[in-house]
Amino acid sequence: MALNLRQKQTNCIIRMLNLNQPPNPAGSTATTGGAADEVYKILVLDRFCRDILSPLIHVKDLRKHGITLYFVIDKERQTVPDVPAIYFVQPTQANVGRIVADASRGLYESFHLNFSSSLPRPLLEELAAGALKADAVGRISKVYDQYLEFVTLEENLFSLAQRNIYVQLNDPSAGDQEIEGIVGRIASGLFCTLVTLGVVPVIRCASGGPAQMVAAALDSRLREHLVTKNNLFSGGGTLTSSFQRPVLCLFDRNFELAVGVQHDWSYRPLVHDVFDMKLNRINVPGEKAPVKSYELDDSDPFWFSNSWSPFEKIAVEIDAQLNKYKQDVEEVNRRTGGQEGAEFDGTDLIGNTKHLMNAVNSLPELTERKKVIDKHTNIATVLLGEIKRRGLDSFCNLESDMSSKGSVDRNQLLNQLKERGTKEDKLRLAITYLLSVETTPQSELEAIEAVMRELEVDSCAFQYVKKIKSLNVTMNSSAASASKSNIVDWAEKLYGQSLSAVTAGMKNLLLGGRQLALTRIVEALMEGKPNPEVDSYLLYDPRAPKSGTAAQLKGPFKEGIVFMIGGGNYVEYRSLMELTQRSQPTKHIIYGTTEILNGVEFLEQLTILGQKMGLGSTTINPSH
Repeated sequence: MALNLRQKQTNCIIRMLNLNQPPNPAGSTATTGGAADEVYKILVLDRFCRDILSPLIHVKDLRKHGITLYFVIDKERQTVPDVPAIYFVQPTQANVGRIVADASRGLYESFHLNFSSSLPRPLLEELAAGALKADAVGRISKVYDQYLEFVTLEENLFSLAQRNIYVQLNDPSAGDQEIEGIVGRIASGLFCTLVTLGVVPVIRCASGGPAQMVAAALDSRLREHLVTKNNLFSGGGTLTSSFQRPVLCLFDRNFELAVGVQHDWSYRPLVHDVFDMKLNRINVPGEKAPVKSYELDDSDPFWFSNSWSPFEKIAVEIDAQLNKYKQDVEEVNRRTGGQEGAEFDGTDLIGNTKHLMNAVNSLPELTERKKVIDKHTNIATVLLGEIKRRGLDSFCNLESDMSSKGSVDRNQLLNQLKERGTKEDKLRLAITYLLSVETTPQSELEAIEAVMRELEVDSCAFQYVKKIKSLNVTMNSSAASASKSNIVDWAEKLYGQSLSAVTAGMKNLLLGGRQLALTRIVEALMEGKPNPEVDSYLLYDPRAPKSGTAAQLKGPFKEGIVFMIGGGNYVEYRSLMELTQRSQPTKHIIYGTTEILNGVEFLEQLTILGQKMGLGSTTINPSH
């Protein structure tokens, strides 16, 4: 059983667009019976659900499913009286209010309501009461809970699109109720993902901190649901078929902090870093031409094959594909009597019928290939300009060296901080130094801080990481109990444990090697063999009796879902995909996170936390 999340979510959405009936066969325009009559429909979305659809179904493809118009729910809309409307929105009070208002105005012939996750009973009652009061009950055809509240970017990559979770969970002023609310939303998003996949996993996490809180909340939600009749997992496995179930490994961003800020040299993380890729889309500025918008997903063959390659290989590959394209064009021209070396445009085909059909058939494919080559030539050219302007290669090399050696040449570090690069680039380098080098001499720290002051770099994020690192060291010393600070009190209030819960896995911040700690732990959890690194990891099995030991469910697992609370990134995703490729027998892993962040975005969250704790300078913000 392959866990193809993208395909399963797409299937659910296509069914929803066909009024929750199986879609008509392609090209079918039946005029009698059932949903086939209702060919033309209007789609109404909120912004969150628009983002869910965006990576899966392009606007041009909506028409295939009978969607002639689509609107955002909070915009003013005109009445279209003879057409059914499909609503796909989050279950919020504001959205329910808009639906009631639309129904009472009779905007559409009928309302097919689809909520991205379970509609709570109070909101369902509010919807019913509002529709009754407006005499619009007859317009509301069906109400569906779709359990689709997550964004699938690729076959093995998803995000809950929940922003600033790292700040919210680590905010010293956060109250218990707030934390519970955040944990509940994360568990709800994961529940939706599991419903779509149709699996009940075995859950593993480290003890203490957000990962355990989410694991407990999700386990509880699954248990409550599994005892209901006709539950959403009715066709799932039982205890006896445990080997077919995946393992869900939950982690908190503090487990391996450095990966969140480091620069990376492969094509995909560079594109994400420089162009701020969102929902598989980037905007590339041109020198004279206007900004060009590009989609980068599995439908782009160059991106699919080369996005993990080091940047220097990208130019070589573009060149190779351009030469192959030119050869193929010349071959078509030669076979059809065209001029050798001339750009193939089809005009020289007249009079040469022998190869006419072959040439005509190859035209769309050649045109598409040229479009992809031009797209990546443009992206790589602008990327190269940014690499030179910011000296990104130097940052990547120095950070990689520090991570693998656990030490740094002081002069090299200080020179890099003074040379090219944005303020954020320099701050990311300084934080990587903090997290890669186990003992940071006071003189080195002072020298780095002096350079940052000189360059007017906001040091809040640096001071925040320095603080949690020093507290972690303190907790490991005998004087731990004598040096409690506010953050320790906050940690006890937040997690009911000592600071070691907050900084659980903080030793992984000191990377010490090229393989990510995340990947190493996931591999050990999936193997299920005794291993001191993971033996203390908690195990939740929602299918097992609460009193049961469930020891038999520790693996091995062929399939895993790895979820990072507090922001994930493409570096971790690549590392996990490499694990699946080298595993024997083959493993299948899906990587998910509360949100996908590049280094600058994660830095902003560290800065906010530094400010909340009154650390560092707060007057000057990092800027490009």
